[in-house]
Amino acid sequence: MKTSARNPDSPVSQSAEKRPPPDAPTPSFGGEVRQLRKARRMTLKQLSAASGVSLSHLSAIERNATKPSLDVIEAVAAALSITPDWFFARRSGHGPMERAYVVRAEERRNLNALYAQSPQELGYVDRLLSSSIGGDFYMGIAHYAPGAERIDETMMSFEGEQHGVLIEGELELRLGEEIVVLRPGDSYSHPASIPHHGRNRSDKPAVLIWAVSPVVIPMEVVRKEKPSKKP
Repeated sequence: MKTSARNPDSPVSQSAEKRPPPDAPTPSFGGEVRQLRKARRMTLKQLSAASGVSLSHLSAIERNATKPSLDVIEAVAAALSITPDWFFARRSGHGPMERAYVVRAEERRNLNALYAQSPQELGYVDRLLSSSIGGDFYMGIAHYAPGAERIDETMMSFEGEQHGVLIEGELELRLGEEIVVLRPGDSYSHPASIPHHGRNRSDKPAVLIWAVSPVVIPMEVVRKEKPSKKP
């Protein structure tokens, strides 16, 4: 087989050779705290007041300039409405890039741990597909059990964008006053400010891959916006 020779004078080749590889971030407690604090839309001052940890100490923790004690870790976790194990997710891999950016199926983080409602109340189990919640958007996978739906029928509504694609089963998507039935391969994109709600009324499991921007996960992720009842 004949292969084409690389042109050493090519600008692309030269820039690729000269450009140093980017450093892969090392997952750390401080970095995890900062990501979740921002997703909760909390300032350092607010987190300090809620946790009882001094502002200067929190700042040093987020900068990885100090190692917190177990008591501090538990206090910060409680203030962010999470258990400490969220900050220490398992990230296997042979190299730093793999450990930083690749998420193995068995290592997906449990997003339900960040929500104010249980999987039974929400009607689905949510897991994080993204390697972190520190970017401009995050992606997850939701599993709906047969017949699963929100217990209180509350509609979700927040500023941003929401996208999804159904990869298994059948899902009933409510957008405002409209109801749309999604089947495998169907996708959607809509402003997240439109009240929306998904439920599985079939007798088979449904699996949805979704992406949301921006990354906002407040203490109560659901705004109490119930659908209007028609006469």
